[in-house]
Amino acid sequence: MLSAGPGLCGGHVNSNFDYRRCDRIGMPECIYCASKDPHLLQELLAELCRKKPHPILLTRLSEETFEKLDPAYTCEMNYDAFSETAFLHGVFPKLSTGLVSVVTAGTGDLSVATETTRTLEYLGVPFQLFPDIGVAGLWRIEGNLEAINRAHVIVVIAGMDAAIVSVLGGLTPKPLIAVPTSVGYGVAQGGQCALNSMLSSCAPGVTVMNIDNGYGAACAAFRIIKQIKPT
Repeated sequence: MLSAGPGLCGGHVNSNFDYRRCDRIGMPECIYCASKDPHLLQELLAELCRKKPHPILLTRLSEETFEKLDPAYTCEMNYDAFSETAFLHGVFPKLSTGLVSVVTAGTGDLSVATETTRTLEYLGVPFQLFPDIGVAGLWRIEGNLEAINRAHVIVVIAGMDAAIVSVLGGLTPKPLIAVPTSVGYGVAQGGQCALNSMLSSCAPGVTVMNIDNGYGAACAAFRIIKQIKPT
């Protein structure tokens, strides 16, 4: 992911964009926008548009920053304000094999879940979203479990106590990627409680992402899906 360090040289951005990353690991570098000045971001977009067009994902692109960009670029983007993501030059072809279930504990986790599903869409990975099925109503998990388990990979997104991770971890044989969110009151500490709960889970083999990192979860799911042999 192309990060902040602008590396100005003669008034221009020394972006050093990793154009060959897709050749090495199967997915391209994306642009993390949260820490970038809009003028520097615009220079990056100008550089990318001068190259042979290929799909680019932008994450943490706030509406405020998006509106400051040149319409010549934004008119070419598929922008989603809720997840703060944008596609430039479209998305990659859909994979012929693989499915990801994206599960959220509550509706407060949906912005992170949408970052996850938008990244999966960008990478061409089929997915199904199961929102608001947290452990406060266990019947919701029970009613969706068969459908959730049809996927090859499960991404679970939760804040507060994140108890759903241990519950689902004991109900599915599939690879499970957990994403703590910054949702919750007081002692939830902006996602620290959810993160520690996931790291302490008694369900074996759970992979844990950083707080609110839906992008990272989607990329991890993509790596797993790419190893599945077509049937």
